[in-house]
Amino acid sequence: MTQFDVHQNRNEATKSRYPLLLDVQSDLLDPLVTRVVIPMVPATTARTRSMETLTPALKVGGKSFVLMTPQVAAISQRELGPAVGNFAEHRTRILAALDMLITGI
Repeated sequence: MTQFDVHQNRNEATKSRYPLLLDVQSDLLDPLVTRVVIPMVPATTARTRSMETLTPALKVGGKSFVLMTPQVAAISQRELGPAVGNFAEHRTRILAALDMLITGI
């Protein structure tokens, strides 16, 4: 697993609502059977007030998705489908979203 990879969601119960999951866990923790992810929703269906720092919109395959940072979760690695992109270039924005969630700034 690679930090900042965007994966398809394999979980039957949640994949229609959250089709993509952003892996934010450090690669140093690969031996764990879980990964910390941020669910992603298509920007057209996002039901959140615009809080660009907390819930930034990023593009995958030319489509805009919103990071639902307040819904960050640890899931089993087997719920991660194939990687469809990597957001390492957006590291600063992703960490700012997590920082906003945790510290409020």
